[in-house]
Amino acid sequence: MLASIKDECSIVGIGMTEISKFSGRSELQLAAECVKAAIEDAGLKPTDIDGMTGFTLDHVDEIEVARAVGIPELKLLSRMPHGGGAPMSLVHQAAMAVATGMCKAVVGYRAMNGRSGARYSSGVAEGPETTDRISWGWYMPYGLLTPACWVAMHTMRYLHEYGATTEDFGRVSVATRKHAATNPCAWFYQQPITLGDHQGSRWIIEPLRLLDCCQESDGSVAVVVTSLERARDLRQKPAVIAAAAQGATHEQQMMTGYYADDIAGLPEMGLVARQLFETAGIGPEDVQTAVIYDHFTPFVLTQLEEFGFCGRGEAKDFVKDGNIELGGGLPINPNGGQLGEAYIHGMNGIAEAVRQVRGDAVNQVPDAMNVLVTAGTAVPTSAAILSGDR
Repeated sequence: MLASIKDECSIVGIGMTEISKFSGRSELQLAAECVKAAIEDAGLKPTDIDGMTGFTLDHVDEIEVARAVGIPELKLLSRMPHGGGAPMSLVHQAAMAVATGMCKAVVGYRAMNGRSGARYSSGVAEGPETTDRISWGWYMPYGLLTPACWVAMHTMRYLHEYGATTEDFGRVSVATRKHAATNPCAWFYQQPITLGDHQGSRWIIEPLRLLDCCQESDGSVAVVVTSLERARDLRQKPAVIAAAAQGATHEQQMMTGYYADDIAGLPEMGLVARQLFETAGIGPEDVQTAVIYDHFTPFVLTQLEEFGFCGRGEAKDFVKDGNIELGGGLPINPNGGQLGEAYIHGMNGIAEAVRQVRGDAVNQVPDAMNVLVTAGTAVPTSAAILSGDR
């Protein structure tokens, strides 16, 4: 029988700095702050941590964070690629390390001055040379230079295939901003929008408007993973890792996989979904709330379809009439998501999923026993299901 991480580990600590557009401090300091806060939240000490996971995009070296926080020894140093596709990969790696006995407690983090420093919306117009530019070289001469441009290609095909409209994207934006408006930690606290606001916002690249695009944020988030057995003796209610998975599929690229058989879908997320539900032993009907990676609103619709919350092409109807808002059939992004709270490459989504399982979220979904949290799409990706301790 294959080994499984199901119900073996849990997230026991979360740490998050304030969200801003100008943090006024280094990314190392941001990382140290959130890691220290996550360890304290768990009721642990830096000396209890023996593993660390992070992003290849992070500018902060793990050993410098360890020195700053006071972690004496690391048995695992793991960095995950593909930007927004990485966040649940950190949880996945940490859980495997703990479940196999390699580590006792692992911290994962992301620290970024994503507005005052390197701005990811600039795409390939700026930044270091990478192997991704081999494939991007086929598209750049035609103006496909930024993430919004790349997503627009997929989105146009989706609109053509399924008869959706930009108003359907707007309903996602309205829902997430409504949730952010009641979250004091969110950048857009007390700033809800209407569908008219969405439709009146300026074009970034057709069919994406300004309010279809996530924020640029300064901030940092960290999580601590340890065994479920140990977690039961710690300070916080465990957020049990019922399942975690990664996925990349045929013709996968970094948001420019236009040679895939179907560019109106997200097969990498479908692969992740199948793994999650099989491992956790549940189905979409058993999920009470979902933290969906909302870097761009169209991909929220596609993820709802890939995870089986609705059929292919049916998300436009699924998001109507408040179904994805608090009190609806499947509330998504109760914290406001990346459209409303912050863009910390999805790590703030993990923190929200943990709060929902603990029952202490600002916008708490009643009886949130199983919470889905996803990562970036159109890239190699990841996701997890966090559950209450049964």
